[in-house]
Amino acid sequence: MHGCCHAILDQIKHSIPRLERAAAKLGQTKPGRAQAGDGCIKAVGQADVIRNQFSEATFERIIDCSGKCVLPGLIDAHTHPVWAGDRVHEFAMKLAGASYMEIHQAGGGIHFTVEHTRKATEDELFTTFQQRLERMLRAGSTLVECKSGYGLNLETELKMLRVIERAKKSMDIGISSTYCGAHAVPKGKTASEATDDIINNHLPKLKELKLSGEIHVNNIDVFCEKGVFDLESTRRILQAGKDIGLQINFHGDELHPMKSAELGAELGARAISHLEEVSDEGIVAMARAKCAAVLLPTTAYMLRLKQPQARKMLEEGVIVALGSDFNPNAYCFSMPMVMHLACVNMKMSMNEALAAATINAAYALGKSDTHGSLEVGKQGDLLIINSSRWEHLIYQFGGHEALINYVIIKGKVVYENERCETMSSY
Repeated sequence: MHGCCHAILDQIKHSIPRLERAAAKLGQTKPGRAQAGDGCIKAVGQADVIRNQFSEATFERIIDCSGKCVLPGLIDAHTHPVWAGDRVHEFAMKLAGASYMEIHQAGGGIHFTVEHTRKATEDELFTTFQQRLERMLRAGSTLVECKSGYGLNLETELKMLRVIERAKKSMDIGISSTYCGAHAVPKGKTASEATDDIINNHLPKLKELKLSGEIHVNNIDVFCEKGVFDLESTRRILQAGKDIGLQINFHGDELHPMKSAELGAELGARAISHLEEVSDEGIVAMARAKCAAVLLPTTAYMLRLKQPQARKMLEEGVIVALGSDFNPNAYCFSMPMVMHLACVNMKMSMNEALAAATINAAYALGKSDTHGSLEVGKQGDLLIINSSRWEHLIYQFGGHEALINYVIIKGKVVYENERCETMSSY
């Protein structure tokens, strides 16, 4: 690939990718070239240097990127993409003033989706999941965190995880899978009973299936919230998950201050999501523990919540990542739109938002050594955008369909937008 190559160059390569102080500084090589082979990046730098280095090599394909930008593939650090039944009717309820928990307590929300997901077949769930992932890919996501959590019983949670495993093996897009059986308290059980069921039945089964090679789960998640799983239940589930080798990556301090951030820091969590109600002490604890904050501007926007304190987190040295929170309650596939909302509503700079949707999101999933930036040896996950300024990917709210020219995963073109050759992106 040759032309104008913009890359995140000033990274902390083998430790912690701190936003703003390091990872958010973008370098520019012009003219430049990114060279991918065997699925990994072989070279990034000045075009003439790379031409000389590979003068004897042959290539399956060379893409002329003159007048375009090359960026790392986007990483969506928080999604709930496996479910049946939509909740469009609840959107009208929210617009009329109903809160998230009011809808939840009336039998809507997660419980509505659980009912429909339990009834759906594995093939039905896979078909819709596959279509959603394809839409995410076309919006520039090359790695996506995918949760279970709409089963709440062992049978349906495993059905969802099998669907995720099937997509891992059959699709180009990268997937980090998360067991989220503690997404809500199942009807007919107390939180204490649900906690015991997860620890005594769900997690041992996941360990068994991992050892047999049937299902490989990366992360464990709990919805730590008032009226759902309290701090002690959350602690027990997360520690039990950590004990079988799962990374802790959970929902915390979203609707009420729960001291989730302090708990996550104590347990060595890789990441905590939401954090609209995080305490000042929790922010400091996360910074010290190098626990990433996965902020979800779509959720705060759609639920009319107060915005997460992105600026304070950045100033305290927290590793800030972004996710779409795609689910029936926050129906957004587009990380470019997430970055735009992060800039406008959370006062992040465009550099910070791009870093949060690439290298820092990779860190939140335990993959920053292989993903999230254009560096030699990392996986060749790239976007080529139809603009000489990368900022257009964020600036154009909803404009990614005319901007993203190519999506490349492991050095292979997996999406090519032919419209970019015939139309202006401005």
